[in-house]
Amino acid sequence: MTSATQQSYETVIGLEVHLQFNTESKIFCGCANQFGHPPNTNTCPVCLGLPGTLPVLNKTALDYAIKVALALHCQINSHIKFDRKNYYYPDLPKGYQISQYDYPIGHNGYVEILSGDHLQKIRVHRAHLEEDAGKLIHDAKNKVSLVDYNRTGTPLMEIVTEPDIRSAQEAYDYLTALKLLLQYLNVSDCDMEKGSLRCDANVSVRPLGETRLGTKSEIKNLNSFRAVKAALDYEANRHRTLLSAGQPLVQETRLWDEHEEVTQSMRSKEQAHDYRYFPEPDLVPFTVSDKNIELIRESLPEEPLKKFERLQAAYDLAAYDAGILIQNPELADFFEACAKQLSPGKKICNWINGPLLQELNTQKKTAAGIPVSPEQFTDLIRKVEEGAVSHLVGKDILKKMIQTGQTAQAIIEHDGLTQVSDNAALEAYVNQVITENSTAAQEIQNGKMQALGFLIGQTMKLTQGKANPKIVGDLIKRRLLHG
Repeated sequence: MTSATQQSYETVIGLEVHLQFNTESKIFCGCANQFGHPPNTNTCPVCLGLPGTLPVLNKTALDYAIKVALALHCQINSHIKFDRKNYYYPDLPKGYQISQYDYPIGHNGYVEILSGDHLQKIRVHRAHLEEDAGKLIHDAKNKVSLVDYNRTGTPLMEIVTEPDIRSAQEAYDYLTALKLLLQYLNVSDCDMEKGSLRCDANVSVRPLGETRLGTKSEIKNLNSFRAVKAALDYEANRHRTLLSAGQPLVQETRLWDEHEEVTQSMRSKEQAHDYRYFPEPDLVPFTVSDKNIELIRESLPEEPLKKFERLQAAYDLAAYDAGILIQNPELADFFEACAKQLSPGKKICNWINGPLLQELNTQKKTAAGIPVSPEQFTDLIRKVEEGAVSHLVGKDILKKMIQTGQTAQAIIEHDGLTQVSDNAALEAYVNQVITENSTAAQEIQNGKMQALGFLIGQTMKLTQGKANPKIVGDLIKRRLLHG
C-alpha cells in the first residue's frame, strides 16, 4: 500500500529500445542475417573482427535507419559518420562496437501515443545505427558460459527517449505504439522472443515540483512489455520506500527477475562509463543527399495513430473496432477494400473483427495471406443480410472459403445450404421441436420468454442451421401464444 509520504513523489522514466533490422545480410559484411541457425555458423572474418578485414556499410540498413528516424519525426543528420565504442565483453569479438556517437542518424523527434483517453508526445532524444553484439548462453549446471557470434554484426538501431514518461503504464503505451509504428515500416519483425526488439529502462523518483532528476536505476533483462511495466512499477515503489525511510539510493544497473517479480542488483554505476569513442577509421564519413532522404520520406506509410483517427471518422467506427483493425496494416487495408464494395463500415468490421479473425487464428493464418478477396468476403455478407443463408451458416461458409478458396455461392450450391424461409416447410420443424421440448414450451406460454431462444436454437440444430431464425421465432410465438 502506498503511504501519503510516498504519494508525494513523481516517477521519471526514460527508455532505450534496440531494434534489429530484417535485412538479408549483416550491417558490415555479407553474412546472412537470420535467426535460429546453429551457433557460430553465420560468421566471417569481418564480423569476427579478424586482423586485416574491412567493414563495408549495408545500404539497406542505412535506408531503414533513415526511414525509422523520419517516422519518429526526427531531424536527420545527412552527414553519416561511424565511431568505435570501446569496451571488453566476451560477446564482442573486436573489443569495440561500431556505433554512432556525435552524429546519430536522427535526433529531437517524438512518438505520439494514446495514454488513457488523451494524446501525448514522448520525445525521442536520439536514434542511431550500430552493430549488434553476440549472445552469451550461461549453462548453470556445468558452470560454463558459451558464446554465439551469429548475432554479431546484425544491423541495430537504438532509440532513446527523453525522461518524459511518468508511469509504468505510460511506458507500456509508448512501447506498444512504437512497436506498431515499426511494424508498419516493415523494417523488423519486432519479435522480443527472438531479441529483434529489446528494451532497457531508466527509472528514478523525485519530490513533486522538483525539476532535477533523482538517482536512477537502469533495468535490464526485460523480455516483454508486461515485464517492462511490472519492473518499472516495482522499482519506482522501491525508490519511494527507501526515500521515505530516509535511506540512500545508489545509482546502479538492476536485473528483472521474471519468476520472483523483483529487481536485483547487477552492478553499481556511479558514473557514466568511459567508452573512449573515436571515429571509425575504416569507414569514411559521407553525406546522404536531400533528394534521397525525401525519397525515403515519400515511401513512409500512414502512421497507425493517424489511420486510427481516419478510420473512425471516415467509416463511423468505434475506437475499439478501429483499434483492432490498425493492429495489422494488411487487415486495415482489407477492411478499406471491403468498404468500397459494401456499407456501412460497421457491418464489415463486425465480420472482420469477429468470424474472420477467429477463423484465421484457428487455421494459423495471418492477415497478410487472407485467401478470400474483398469482393468474395462482401458477397458472403450480402447473402447473410439478404437472408439467403443464416448468420450461423455464413460463419461456416467463411471457414470453408478460407480453407478452400472457393466462393460463397459455390459452397452454398455444393452443400445445399440455402436458408429455408418457407413457412409451411418450417412449421413441421417447429411442431417437432415444441413436442420434444414441452417444458420450454410451457414456460413461454406462462410468459417466460427466455425459453424462446432455446427453442429457436433447437430448430436451427434440427435444420442444420438452414432455418431463418426470425421466421422460426414468429412461428413458435404464433403457435404457443396465439393458438
